[in-house]
Amino acid sequence: MIVDKIKKREPSAKNKKANIDIPVGKWIKCEKCNEIIYKDTIKENLSICPNCGHYFRMHINKRLETIIDDGTYKRFDFDIETTNPLKLEDYPKKLETLREKTSLKEAVACGTGKINGQEVVICIMDSGFLMGSMGIVVGEKITYSIEQAIKLKLPLIIFSVSGGARMQEGIISLMQMAKTTAALTKLDEAGLLYISVLTDPTYGGVTASFASLGDIILAEPGAMIGFAGQRVIEQTIGEKLPEGFQTAEFLLEHGFIDKIVERKDLKDTLYKLILLNSKS
Repeated sequence: MIVDKIKKREPSAKNKKANIDIPVGKWIKCEKCNEIIYKDTIKENLSICPNCGHYFRMHINKRLETIIDDGTYKRFDFDIETTNPLKLEDYPKKLETLREKTSLKEAVACGTGKINGQEVVICIMDSGFLMGSMGIVVGEKITYSIEQAIKLKLPLIIFSVSGGARMQEGIISLMQMAKTTAALTKLDEAGLLYISVLTDPTYGGVTASFASLGDIILAEPGAMIGFAGQRVIEQTIGEKLPEGFQTAEFLLEHGFIDKIVERKDLKDTLYKLILLNSKS
């Protein structure tokens, strides 16, 4: 048979060397345009796809670099351990694995810093740590930051990204909604500015509490924002929902957020809002 006459081509030494030299983990696929892009290109472009403009999620450290003046960020010296109230066997192991993978202790980082010289209290959530879910530690850190903003008489900025309350901590995670909301009431009574920045995605108990309570609510382009997912809502109300009804663009049109701001303009926009508030 002719198939028997076909010889298998052996890879040459040159080809073997080429295979060895190909870097591993240096490429990423854009989930919107499906383009394969060099990771360093994405990083240099503020974690935005240069092909279609899709916004990738940002690590806390990268977000701090783009928003806070160099050398001015001071993390709050406030460390509490994440507990395991439901005694789940795998939960502590999962937390440890995530800490090694993300170099983060929890899903939020809080501290003070300066934006073009204006001092603020800033909290930044990270989707890489259990999808930015809000458990006991996240709720406590957010609350502590609000209290520090009141004490220091500083504007408060919170970057939200979350799947909601952390189910591994049961009803105690839901209590963080009331706690953070109560703290923000005190901030409002003190007459201090709170700017909420919604990034993709912001859902669940975070949307239903501090993320929606800003004096000014900003969002990044294309961010998905809501309480429950579209499928769950449609099954609950028995109706078909409008296309893209949970996008930042749809919510801007319907008055839920105040402005959509491109990532490159976020720092200057925050700075201008802080200045306007200080003069009012």
